[in-house]
Amino acid sequence: MARKIFFKKMVVDAVLMLDTLLPLDMIGIKKVPGGGLEDTLLVQGVAFKKTFSYAGFEMQPKSYDNPKIALLNIELELKAERDNAEVRVSNVAEYQKIVDAEWGILYDKLDKIHQSGAKIVLSKLPIGDVATQYFSDRDMFCAGRVPEEDLKRTIKACGGSVLTTVGDLKDSTMGTCERFEEKQIGSDRFNFFTGCPHAKTCTVVLRGGAEQFMDETERSLHDAIMIVRRAMKNDAIVAGGGAIEMELSKYLRDVSRTIAGKEQLLIGAYAKALEVIPRQLCDNAGFDSTNILNKLRQKHAQGHKWYGVDIMNEDIADNFHECVWEPSLVKINALTAASEAACLILSVDETVKNPKSGGGDMGGMPAGRGRGRPM
Repeated sequence: MARKIFFKKMVVDAVLMLDTLLPLDMIGIKKVPGGGLEDTLLVQGVAFKKTFSYAGFEMQPKSYDNPKIALLNIELELKAERDNAEVRVSNVAEYQKIVDAEWGILYDKLDKIHQSGAKIVLSKLPIGDVATQYFSDRDMFCAGRVPEEDLKRTIKACGGSVLTTVGDLKDSTMGTCERFEEKQIGSDRFNFFTGCPHAKTCTVVLRGGAEQFMDETERSLHDAIMIVRRAMKNDAIVAGGGAIEMELSKYLRDVSRTIAGKEQLLIGAYAKALEVIPRQLCDNAGFDSTNILNKLRQKHAQGHKWYGVDIMNEDIADNFHECVWEPSLVKINALTAASEAACLILSVDETVKNPKSGGGDMGGMPAGRGRGRPM
């Protein structure tokens, strides 16, 4: 129960941090083995695992207040030429000019980044050892090979934009946050951006024991987040546990008795089909479905429209009072899809069978024209 209270508040807070469209990809879930479930963190902003780094990284500061953040899509390292590249030089001086030009291009990029005033440099592409050491000497933090998903969430929270050139680095294209720090969580190190001015994103740092246990917890969190999003987008709800199906079934049966034609049979069949939901819930829980459904029919006939299956106590209960709710939109879509599927099947008046897929002798009764009619 304590874990349920802990996580339900976390899920609601996470969804409330999003913008009006409630984009699911703006909630990041990072799994860190070790610790207990109660050690799980909700970060109002962005947190991602420390990326691969070269020598010199440990000399960089690991915390800043109100830093400028440069978001790049640039390689800051010297790259080897392609295997089929060919450069012909006649003397050592010409070769040295080529090497100096490569270093000059790299240092020109690094100088422009430093002059922009950025204290944190994030890039989708690698940041080499030379650039890492350059930033360390100037008390700057850098991280290369940042996943695109994390970079997008950083933009959403801190502002700025991803640049493909260092020539446009200025305050309007860089992000910022109140606090940046790198923390040790379990056996991993994470980069935290908190106090973000445009914070419309959040990160759940999930802790736990075995990997399979954390995977299952992540799936449960995802389901809970989807339910909260659906409830915020569509605030009309009905009682779950088969309550709404039983009430609709009762209503349709009452309506069918007022009709004299063949439509009475159709409406009655639809009403009977709706009872499949509570019956299946009982079967899944190992209950006596006949006994439970009889009790539900009695309660609904007496006007208790929110009574449904109580899985916890092997009985029936007022599921609206017990907070077993479902969005009305989900039920409307389910009924619409089921009705359309039934109409599609009934509209098929003739079937064709491939003899090769018949599985042997095609003798016996001839194929009909549908609905039991002979050829």
